[in-house]
Amino acid sequence: MGIIVSLLNHKGGVGKTTTAINLAASLAILEKKVLLIDADPQSNASSGVGVITSEETVSLYDCLVNDADPREAILGTETPNLWLLPASINLVGAEVELVNKPHREFILRNIVQKVKKDYDFIFIDCLPSLGLITVNALVAADTVLIPVQCEMFSFEGLSKLKNTIALVKQGYNPDLQVEGLLISMYDSRLRLANAIVEEVRNSSNDYVYETIIHRNARVAEAPMQHVPVAMYDVSSKGAVNFFNLAEEFLRRNRAN
Repeated sequence: MGIIVSLLNHKGGVGKTTTAINLAASLAILEKKVLLIDADPQSNASSGVGVITSEETVSLYDCLVNDADPREAILGTETPNLWLLPASINLVGAEVELVNKPHREFILRNIVQKVKKDYDFIFIDCLPSLGLITVNALVAADTVLIPVQCEMFSFEGLSKLKNTIALVKQGYNPDLQVEGLLISMYDSRLRLANAIVEEVRNSSNDYVYETIIHRNARVAEAPMQHVPVAMYDVSSKGAVNFFNLAEEFLRRNRAN
């Protein structure tokens, strides 16, 4: 299958990395072979699945800048069927080092193509910005999954994000599609949260996932233990949310 999904939102703190970690892990527990690519120098996706990186770690940076074989950088995790191509702090300087490389927007696509056949799904956790690495992630992807926090600034940024995706599609990746919009960090007690859900569904109904990711203490606690929430408390509401998301994701991709 080898479907490649980039997770993107220009705004930070919307649950993008949390979604990347927990959707990837949930699919892996459901016996899909999954690769998570951490394309953010903060390395939160890496630490969230139990890999603490340093400058010496063979990472995505080495693949992008030094042409390292991605198979040398990919690591196993404690979650069965989940592998990681980690980030490191070195990734901060990668954009400057990539500027003069030929076909610089396609470097990550070429890396991913080397391992695509080894996995059912590949998820790329993007930076919350539109730099060269993020453009690389969009060029490499088949689809884009957009987590949307239940607050106004996150909702207002959606149109700009869709324009960005359209520009990348026009210039570099004509097959790029929107996987869907995922409502995250939802608290049903808040009037604003319910209003945002209604607005998102009215404006982008075809793309919006039925599954909603609720605010949940176990989801917030799991990164401190360096594991996905399903490995921390499988019976928690957060784990159930992400298993539901994984099932809906599989249904959508079987239909395509």
